[in-house]
Amino acid sequence: MNARDPGIPTLGQPLPGHAQLDLEHFLPYRLSVLSNRVSSTIARIYTERFALSITEWRVMAVLGRYPDLSANEVAQRTAMDKVAVSRAVARLLEAGRLQREIHGDDRRRSVLRLSEAGYRIYDEVAPMALAFERRLLAGIDDNERAVLFRLLDRLDELELKVEAEAAF
Repeated sequence: MNARDPGIPTLGQPLPGHAQLDLEHFLPYRLSVLSNRVSSTIARIYTERFALSITEWRVMAVLGRYPDLSANEVAQRTAMDKVAVSRAVARLLEAGRLQREIHGDDRRRSVLRLSEAGYRIYDEVAPMALAFERRLLAGIDDNERAVLFRLLDRLDELELKVEAEAAF
């Protein structure tokens, strides 16, 4: 409470009588903030050089690794909003960085892949992204890194389980 007026909370202090959420120890918040900071840092490189948004680069990164996916499959692999992926795909198609083809077995399904121009960008950005990751993880030894990735895999499993349970 405020020393001058005990009825008014001090700036930055929670209001009494309301639920409290300690964001600094709330995993979804911490992961989101860290993800945003890391993504923004690496994005400076490809945004300045290639005028790519984070969403556009993620679409390109997925298609560079897994060509011939539909836009919905890209959205599923990245856990990004379908509308955001659709907009990114439209911009990348317009810029000539992606190609869309009708799937051979299903005429209603179209698949995406990087164009030659898209691969030129991918082949330049992917090594920069890997170099950034190496710098980021340089202060973590091999054992810690193995634990980190095991924990991330486990959190991914648990989140999918909780998501499936919440759907019912």
